[in-house]
Amino acid sequence: MTPPGPTVRRIDDPDEPGPDVRVAEAREVPAIAATLTVALADSRWTRWALPDDGRMQRLTRLHELDAAHRGVATGTAWVTEDLDAVSVWEPPAGAEGTRPLPDDVRRALSQELPYLGQGRARVVAETEALVTAALPDAPHWRLRHLGVRPSSRRRGLAAAVLAPVLVRCDAERTPAAAAVFGWANVRFLRGFGFQVTETTRTTDDELPLWVLVREPLSLS
Repeated sequence: MTPPGPTVRRIDDPDEPGPDVRVAEAREVPAIAATLTVALADSRWTRWALPDDGRMQRLTRLHELDAAHRGVATGTAWVTEDLDAVSVWEPPAGAEGTRPLPDDVRRALSQELPYLGQGRARVVAETEALVTAALPDAPHWRLRHLGVRPSSRRRGLAAAVLAPVLVRCDAERTPAAAAVFGWANVRFLRGFGFQVTETTRTTDDELPLWVLVREPLSLS
């Protein structure tokens, strides 16, 4: 059976009003981490990847490092003006307008992620290696973090913070990719043209795992 096509073909229609979105600033690191933590506090990935002890503090620090500092430093975090929605991407090497991940952020991630995950760190790292192997070989944008505060959902904010990169991917003919751990997220991303390219499970067999790739859509 042929899977259904994307339900949203374009997300930059100038005739449709939408929330203002911009690149995040360094002063907004705490707010970015707070938004993502509130958005993902009860996610299956959070409960799987982080120990019960101090889970929310661990999740907040993870988001400070791997989302906020990463995204701000590389110029790949997009937010709504009220900071209620955030997306953070990993760009292709050398993508125009982006910057390499600084050594201090890379070092902090290397040093702190094992502590944050404690006994879960190894399986999380092994699963990340599994995801990396399933991503496209060609240069692509990888969606690393996406979150909307619960009080602001169903207002199109997730689509808004995804739009800058997806529109760029279409213009530059570059794929986008993501890895998710819930079927609801698969359905959501398929609405923007992503298609499942790998269906597997975490290396401890605890969670389902889908890798999705979005080929650039026609500009015509």
